Amino acid sequence: MKQYILSIDQGTTSCRAIVFDKVGKTVGLGQKEFKQYFPKPSWVEHDPEEILKTQIECIKLAVANAKIDAEDIACVAITNQRETTVVWDRETGKPVYNAIVWQCRRTQAFADQLRDETDLVRSKTGLVPDAYFSGPKVRWILDNVEGARARAEAGKLCFGTIDSWLIWNLTKEATHATEGSNASRTMLFNIHTMEFDQELLSRIGVPASMLPKVLPSNANFGHTKKELVGFEAPILAVLGDQQAALFGQCCLEEGMAKCTYGTGGFLLANMGEKAKLTSGLLTTVAWQLEGKKPTYAFEGAIFVAGAAIQWLRDGLGIIESSEETENLANSISSNEGVYFVPALVGLGSPWWNSDVRGTIVGLTRGSGRAHFVRAALESMAYQISDVLEDMRNNGIVLRELRVDGGATKNAFMLQFQADVLGVPVLRASQSEATAWGVAAMAATRAGLIKSEKEMADLWQCDLKIFPTTDRKDDYRGWQSALKGAFAHAEAGSKN
Repeated sequence: MKQYILSIDQGTTSCRAIVFDKVGKTVGLGQKEFKQYFPKPSWVEHDPEEILKTQIECIKLAVANAKIDAEDIACVAITNQRETTVVWDRETGKPVYNAIVWQCRRTQAFADQLRDETDLVRSKTGLVPDAYFSGPKVRWILDNVEGARARAEAGKLCFGTIDSWLIWNLTKEATHATEGSNASRTMLFNIHTMEFDQELLSRIGVPASMLPKVLPSNANFGHTKKELVGFEAPILAVLGDQQAALFGQCCLEEGMAKCTYGTGGFLLANMGEKAKLTSGLLTTVAWQLEGKKPTYAFEGAIFVAGAAIQWLRDGLGIIESSEETENLANSISSNEGVYFVPALVGLGSPWWNSDVRGTIVGLTRGSGRAHFVRAALESMAYQISDVLEDMRNNGIVLRELRVDGGATKNAFMLQFQADVLGVPVLRASQSEATAWGVAAMAATRAGLIKSEKEMADLWQCDLKIFPTTDRKDDYRGWQSALKGAFAHAEAGSKN
């Protein structure tokens, strides 16, 4: 009996595949990291073929660990790191260049040129011109890979975010497709018409022939190749990772919000069927179900959250693992005036400033690694609070925040987040909110789940943390540290 969902969760540092049953229980898991490439300072790349190979290995591993017959998989779902850009040859299927990752800042100079046209970009896409998004990355590949632009204009090249790259390679139909949540991250897509926009394509310099077809988020994207993954099943849902987490956290009503703490931090709030715009936040397509209007979301995108802890581990070597951080943070009663602004790749929402660099302030002879760790954990909460303040100013009344992601294992960080926000923080008992969100969407399309209401009834939290401490003074200290980081960036630009 076909009763399982295979969820592909392709992330920034690892590929994962999870076999779920229809109530969201993890039956089997496969996960492997893949290589990160840093050709120049602030440049980040992935090898698309390595991602594909690693993802296929994870799929087979998940099915093997589930100890099920692969033919019992009813459907497949895909969720993915967004904005990361792949350009490949339509005939050979080979990438013409490495994937340019969402974190990569090489296209910021071109994005800055578009800042004078922010109203054009924002009004159509809900985004601000920034190197974060896919459009400038495509242009860079076409302008810097020999012969790429001519081949693209001749209709010989395909562009896609990672979802499109996986769909193309995993389906026997070789489907070249995406859906609204991913398309809305390209800076090429009109979120009101739900189509790629010719004016933006011309301005950014991307031929329309390269673009994937935009389907509903719960469309049939084609069937997996048995010779590749060991079974044939329809791909019935695709979502960008943060939108998948919003769906997985059952934030299905206007005003509900979730935050995912991963490499970055992403706070999304459901805004319903009417797209609203504001300067500090992104407006993005949350999802579009077949035959229905799109659902939109406000998004605050924090570039460095868990990556700050990775930097303490891998860059400075002052911790051996993230598991140490909770005890270290609790070993001191306060931050003792030490603040870390983790602008290691600039600042995202609500500042959108690529010139700011990471700063640590307030150090004394008594400062040790506990201060660095606590400051890094607190910086996650402060940045999310900055985003929420902007959302509050635009009509989002938050009564609670649903959270997921690796950092939510850290009770110190969650308590500090609740204190800074002044609202309860609820950690989902479903720790795989992203993978389960898109899996649940596919399961609903396949008939394994009867309705969104049935899915919402399955949602539970395993930890609810209420605010206990007034953090207004701490937050004022953070604001001062931010001002210092901005002042340093401004001074550097004058030299």
